[in-house]
Amino acid sequence: MGVTDPAGPVMDRDEVDRALARLGQEHEAIETSLLALQDHAGRRLLEGAELTGVTKERWQATEVQITQLWAYFDAYTAALRGAREIRARRRWSSREDLAELTGLLRGECVTVPGGGRGRLSETFSLSALVDRMNELYAAGLDVIVAADAVWSALPARIDLLAAELKRTRQLAHSVGVRPGEHPAGDDLERITRTLTRLRADVVSDPLAFWVPAEGSSAPGGGRPDTTVYDREARALEDVRREIDAVLTVRQDAEARLIRLRDVLSRADRTLAEARTARGEVLAKIAATEVPVVSGPPTALQEQLAAAAEYRRQAQWHRLSPLLEALEEKAEDELLRARESLTAVTAPLAVRAELRGRLDAYKAKVARHGLAEDPLLVERYDAARRMLWSAPCDLRVAEQAVLRYQQAAAELLGGASAPEDTRGDHKGEGS
Repeated sequence: MGVTDPAGPVMDRDEVDRALARLGQEHEAIETSLLALQDHAGRRLLEGAELTGVTKERWQATEVQITQLWAYFDAYTAALRGAREIRARRRWSSREDLAELTGLLRGECVTVPGGGRGRLSETFSLSALVDRMNELYAAGLDVIVAADAVWSALPARIDLLAAELKRTRQLAHSVGVRPGEHPAGDDLERITRTLTRLRADVVSDPLAFWVPAEGSSAPGGGRPDTTVYDREARALEDVRREIDAVLTVRQDAEARLIRLRDVLSRADRTLAEARTARGEVLAKIAATEVPVVSGPPTALQEQLAAAAEYRRQAQWHRLSPLLEALEEKAEDELLRARESLTAVTAPLAVRAELRGRLDAYKAKVARHGLAEDPLLVERYDAARRMLWSAPCDLRVAEQAVLRYQQAAAELLGGASAPEDTRGDHKGEGS
């Protein structure tokens, strides 16, 4: 193999030329990358920003690494220049020149002062120096790209959300939604404080809002952390819906108040009808417990008056929940009034049913030519006197109707019918 040295076998001329060409290409690529890193917008922003927190610590370390990276590159450039000068001495390099070039190109012959780790200098081979520069370049680019990605994504989005927040606050103020008076107003104040703080934090410490991609070693692999922004955006959307509801109240308040008055008026009329009916039942029906009919609730009328006052004063944020509660209570009140009327008039309904049944059986026996039967006439007159006299004892009148049905059934040949009818009627009465 020929003469050897610590760098290995001495390279021939072709090997030297190929190595110099490869190192020249690497030099150009490294120089291009370093210049691009120097001109990167993210780097300029980092150099001009007042940094804090994680970003300040990492950028201080990165600046030292970039300075060291340029020192490595200068040493690499000088070593490559020296090798080229030796190769350029003769067209056909002597064995001594080849041995010297082999030491330069393959041996640890590049010394860089101030290498860190407590040493005054570091010594590299050219290939090891390239690896070290690539390592420092990737670390520096990772910090710059991550910070630039956060600055490109979050501040603009925060500004847009802040503009929407400003419009929402103005709208909220116009409908009376203010801090200390409405929960949505308090939410707007909190969102405002959070967004102001978030933007300041993103500008001064962007790397605190960077989530590295798992398993990725590429510089800048990851995404901006939008957790806080997304949370506040959702909160603002909730407030907007609340204010939209208040705006809807402002538009529909008069119509809703009219409907409320109508429902409560119908409930009052129904209760008045129930009270009148109760007096009629007590006068016309004997031995019957008739439920007491309560008067109209004054609390609902007071709340209705308060709602009208809120509308007059344009206190829409107070009117909105009050109207919703009043609408539900008014419907419940109308239902209660109708149930009360039904309960009060039940005895009159029973009497009407007995009258109808008595007349139906009379018509039936008349169709069979039995209307003048003495027993049927006697029992019909007895039942009719009870049902058309006041007060009417429903239990006694029911028995009289059943006796008439029984007599009619016997004459018509259907003795089982009264028993069936009697059983059905008792089931209804109970």
